[in-house]
Amino acid sequence: MASSSVLMLVGAGRILGRRVESELAGLGLTLRHLGALGHLVHRPELSYSDLARRAGVTAQSMHATVRGLEELGAVRRALPGQGHRARLEVTDRGHELLDRVRASAQRLDDELLADLTDEQRAALRAALRSLVVPPGPGPSLAP
Repeated sequence: MASSSVLMLVGAGRILGRRVESELAGLGLTLRHLGALGHLVHRPELSYSDLARRAGVTAQSMHATVRGLEELGAVRRALPGQGHRARLEVTDRGHELLDRVRASAQRLDDELLADLTDEQRAALRAALRSLVVPPGPGPSLAP
């Protein structure tokens, strides 16, 4: 029986997902924390509801996620004047955590791709990118 690319990707995703989750746990983070931090770095004006929609969770669940980030010192609420919603700001600690995640991801990349040539690495990244963000209109796996 021929191997299915889809099933191989699912299996690889599960294995790599566990490794990434383990790395994040060492920093006190979860994938949901990382997603929220990443969104807030690029779009600090996002509300809890905006973050929840992007993560595919309820606003209440996102409140718990942000509370966890606050406890880690990764985000803080900037309280505006009356009549304006609180704004979530990524702190220096949050930026430090993101830097550490990037370093961990690079290390995992290096381990995973160690036996590939530069050309094979480039081809793999291009193929994965095309799966996540296909050209033109249509569905995308990108968050």
